[in-house]
Amino acid sequence: MADNDNSVLIAIIENFSIEVTNEGKRDYIIEATPLGLIRDGKFIRGGDTIAIPPKKVEPATKADIEKIYNESIDIPEQFVFSTLSSNKDIKIPVDGNKFFNKHISVIGSTGSGKSHTVATIIQKAVNAKDGQFSLNNSHIIIFDIHSEYKASFPDANVINIDNLILPYWLLNNEELEEILLDTGERDNYNQSSIFRTLVTENKKKHNPTNEKIFYDTPVFFDINEIVYAINNYKNETENAKCSGRFMINDGTYNLLPDGKTNESLGIKLTNEQRISKYFEEEYTFFPTKAQSITKGDYADGTLDKFSIRLQSKVSDKRLDFLFGKKSKIRSFEETLQKLMGFCTGDFRNVTVIDLSGIPFEVLSITVSLISRMIFEYGYYYKRLRCKKNPKEKINNDVPILLVYEEAHKYVPRSELTKYRASQKAIERIAKEGRKYGVTLLLASQRPSEISETIFSQCSNFIAMRLTNPNDQGYVKKLLPDTLGNLIDKLPSLRAGEALLIGEAVILPSVVQIDECELPPSSSDIPYWDLWKEEWRIINLSEIKDEWYE
Repeated sequence: MADNDNSVLIAIIENFSIEVTNEGKRDYIIEATPLGLIRDGKFIRGGDTIAIPPKKVEPATKADIEKIYNESIDIPEQFVFSTLSSNKDIKIPVDGNKFFNKHISVIGSTGSGKSHTVATIIQKAVNAKDGQFSLNNSHIIIFDIHSEYKASFPDANVINIDNLILPYWLLNNEELEEILLDTGERDNYNQSSIFRTLVTENKKKHNPTNEKIFYDTPVFFDINEIVYAINNYKNETENAKCSGRFMINDGTYNLLPDGKTNESLGIKLTNEQRISKYFEEEYTFFPTKAQSITKGDYADGTLDKFSIRLQSKVSDKRLDFLFGKKSKIRSFEETLQKLMGFCTGDFRNVTVIDLSGIPFEVLSITVSLISRMIFEYGYYYKRLRCKKNPKEKINNDVPILLVYEEAHKYVPRSELTKYRASQKAIERIAKEGRKYGVTLLLASQRPSEISETIFSQCSNFIAMRLTNPNDQGYVKKLLPDTLGNLIDKLPSLRAGEALLIGEAVILPSVVQIDECELPPSSSDIPYWDLWKEEWRIINLSEIKDEWYE
């Protein structure tokens, strides 16, 4: 809509009608939502100070629309992965810095093209270069819960259950207790207290040169020695008449003159000596005896259930990536290098962490540990850079994007204890991560089920077809009142179409996502075509072998 001052108001038509007066005159009425002004050849977001009635009203030309999008962002900052849905010739750029240094959310129902969109964004980010070199400086870690993204990134650093090594000693206190103690046990003072004491003391034993060792310090401790100690505490007996003498039957007792052994005296141990000895092996103790041998402080049955649970977890072959032999020798540096694709001579932009083989009961812990390690990498790297150069303005020159596929699976809006560790780790990244060069991309088909703390921190949204009213309402809260009716389009969007909203794009727009070079292995199965073919024989024995492997 043009006026006499060479200003053009750009607006979205909401409704169009024709009114006929009694005299037969036709009035054409357009109801439109103003978006901004083109003044002196430049688009300015907002403002509706145009003369009424306007001099001229006409459909925006392709040149007008391109001016809105292309001239609003400087070319070096432009990142393009979509076109305008109503005109495929018009590319829709986003500000690459504002897109990646703020958190991103990709939401859409099954079959809307969500995985393809994530793959397109990452492929284009990895291929962008400001010079002639093989690898750019992009660093992306994908938590792949359905094993889809290996097909999209054949050169990626792929980590799965076969080569994943996450040392248990890197788990923090909450993660350790979540995996090794159930809810009731954590509320049991004896169990949580003795476990914390033993872990702390074992860390001190194996790290004698480190003066500052706490329960939460990420240094090596031997989980098998903790098992020994718990079993010894569980079974110990003590001299009833001489406190501090423990009735260990290790075959070292001498015969007294009357031919009896001196087991009734026991072994005198201070508390420190007792803990140190209990780490060495699992001992047998002399049984209780009236008025001479009593049960130890922790041998009242309160550790029995915990002891069984601890041994079963440590010996569980499915958890070998956490508690196996390799986890004891894998260093902190090697763990971080593998997660970030920094292995010597084998640098990779994309790391795909295939979670499909991870036992469900430790899925949250696995995500929590990796997320927390990456966040703390950003935190301490910033500290190091600022220490070397107090005037440093870029906190992290190797920023990382964490991609959480099906995010509602491990950061749901839930109070259940099993999600506590992953919620805490990812919520911390959502609230503080961008200051340290660690940002999130959340992909989910159920945005209303994602932790509100995390979802509310996202600044850029790619909303694809959503049919659930609760999810639509969740997205509607993100839009200004004047654009809320765009949500009405969500149920009718085609596969690959999306509503692009956020700080990185000049206007909320309905776009068509570009096709990815290599699609993820999440394509729909052609049921009808397959059903019409001849009956096929499947080898159930082979499937069983793969199942049991």
